[in-house]
Amino acid sequence: MPTFSPTSGTGRRAGLAALVAATVLATGPAATAQAPGSRSGGDCGTHDQTRQALRILTERDGITGAAVLVSDPTADESCGRWAETAGTADLRTGRPMNTLDRLRVGSVTKTFTAALVLRLVAEHRLSLEAPVDRYLPGLIHGHGHDGGLITVRRLLQHTSGLPDYLDAPEWEHPERLRYRHFEPRDLVTRALELPRPQGTWHYATTNYLVLGMIVREVTGRTPEAEITRRIIKPLGLHDTYWPGDDTRVRGPHSRSYFIDGDGRRVDGTAWNLTFGGVGGALVSSPGDLTRFAAALFDGRLLPEAQLAEMRRTVAADADRLWPGARYGLGLISTPLSCGGTWWGHGGTVPGGHRALIAVGPGGRSVAVALNKVPASLQAELDFLDLVDKSLCEGRSSERTSA
Repeated sequence: MPTFSPTSGTGRRAGLAALVAATVLATGPAATAQAPGSRSGGDCGTHDQTRQALRILTERDGITGAAVLVSDPTADESCGRWAETAGTADLRTGRPMNTLDRLRVGSVTKTFTAALVLRLVAEHRLSLEAPVDRYLPGLIHGHGHDGGLITVRRLLQHTSGLPDYLDAPEWEHPERLRYRHFEPRDLVTRALELPRPQGTWHYATTNYLVLGMIVREVTGRTPEAEITRRIIKPLGLHDTYWPGDDTRVRGPHSRSYFIDGDGRRVDGTAWNLTFGGVGGALVSSPGDLTRFAAALFDGRLLPEAQLAEMRRTVAADADRLWPGARYGLGLISTPLSCGGTWWGHGGTVPGGHRALIAVGPGGRSVAVALNKVPASLQAELDFLDLVDKSLCEGRSSERTSA
């Protein structure tokens, strides 16, 4: 099952009944708490809809812990940042979920990588319309693939036609590979051995590993080092880092949980994320994700022309994302029930962490953290409803543009 998709919904084609059973087996105490320094209730509103959406995830869908951090630049200063949480961050200690903990953010990493690539485009060191062969001659060839025809743009928007290495049979049980080291070139080579995907849009982390290899060729530095130097450090994202081969999550963090093949809930926090690379290995926190999103959309990271390119979308496969979603260059767009669109990205890792960052009309941003992946179609819909409620609650019902 592809584990670095922006949504766990990709797996529902492989066995929904088993996933539903896994949800029933998962349990976890629910509680409502706030992050220190946040405001909720009183003159700032009750956020009842967001709280109810969180309770549904933990009490009905079996998510161990869920947290939402909202930042709204249009609100009064005292109410512009608020948090709601439910469930448990660590089942061993009973510590409640919060929005200060670090977690593995999975494919949210792709937005960081896309922002770096667009920075290099703005500097005329890369071209969106250049083929892979210009930078990495001979890397993509055979099995019907031609690196002379696949452009940087097509890699960014998942229209390259490359298979996802995570669709290989060995990844049906990712827990068996959780402590192995992987190299990007080896994973790309494995992807090229797989059947060519159907359709014009196919979500594949392979695309982003190739982009990372291009960045290294162009800059002479690893893409991880470039993202740290150009994005993480300048923005002061102190919770965001590349774990490399370290299987731990450094600093305060939520544990993560998954259901193994025997139906048991297992702690999946320790994991070697080298297989995700610049497509899914980052560790971050809700606070860092909202700061990153704000910088991306207010022009601090990219010139207007390159941000506009990121927001040029193509139709996405609803089975690999969700209905109504479209994909740009490392960004997903999704319509809101209250009007307009949210822009952002989601991410899933096999150990159980799930993250999402989204920015809606007016600049309100929401970062969501789960420490167990939604394991049914209904749970996935409830997760998306939480995002929608967090961005819409308290807004006028009149339709607005993003």
